[in-house]
Amino acid sequence: MKKRRISEMAEVIKNRYEFVVLFDVENGNPNGDPDAGNLPRIDPESGYGLVTDVCLKRKIRNYVETVKEDEPGFKIYIKEDVPLNRSDNMAYEYLETNDKDVKELKKKDPDVDRKIRDFMCRNFYDIRTFGAVMTTFVKAALNCGQVRGPVQLGFARSIDPIISQEVTITRVAITTEKDAENKKTEMGRKNIVPYALYRAEGYISANLARKVTGFSEEDLELLWEAIINMFEIDHSAARGKMAVRELIVFKHSKELGDCPAYKLFEAVEVKKHDDVLYPRKYSDYCVEVHEEKIPDTVEVSRKI
Repeated sequence: MKKRRISEMAEVIKNRYEFVVLFDVENGNPNGDPDAGNLPRIDPESGYGLVTDVCLKRKIRNYVETVKEDEPGFKIYIKEDVPLNRSDNMAYEYLETNDKDVKELKKKDPDVDRKIRDFMCRNFYDIRTFGAVMTTFVKAALNCGQVRGPVQLGFARSIDPIISQEVTITRVAITTEKDAENKKTEMGRKNIVPYALYRAEGYISANLARKVTGFSEEDLELLWEAIINMFEIDHSAARGKMAVRELIVFKHSKELGDCPAYKLFEAVEVKKHDDVLYPRKYSDYCVEVHEEKIPDTVEVSRKI
């Protein structure tokens, strides 16, 4: 059976993109900081709330894994409690070899690095999208290399400074018989943000998609769907009421783009209404895209 190259699977994207994601949280902790007792992440100098890129990518991965359920070409490489070597082994099975020493494999086939990389990109959606470091050992064993993905996300930052509120809770359930005899009630604490609107910015390189991972138009549509719905399958008491409110997409007319990304991001203005002192809902904000600041060759679309 002839083995297809990545480019033969689907139409690779031909346009550069930038995008802005606006999401909010109500009475929850969007991204706890383990170095600060799981308090909501915050910029200590400005008081603005932060959500890491890793957190957002995790939500996207979880959504894709849920809707695709390991459909061919849409497996997820970075998964909870799943060793990376288990996925790496698939590449060696594909090469029909038991030899995990890449140096030895290169002696037999100088093109082995590309074959392994193409296999991993073709089968794992998150590698094709975000890239991955697949060098899981210092030595050569199980070395699938490194892939730089076309889709990159920055940290999300709240539009206004946030206040982390500590809420004391009581635990009705009693752990031991001794506690039951003493009628002991346990206490606990939750740290929440009463309300915050966050803004994240992202980039999609058509150049890397073409040269490296084969990120396709189908993959792009799935990415937009995953971003819009990334909190819909992730609700919990800790994260409160979270939702993506708007996705603003900038599509360039060519592979390398028509203007610097910062100019497009600066065209998106998000601010609270003048009569709002303490925002507590999305409608307390105004979102405006200043299209006069955007080149005519860049297409703007607003989703949701």
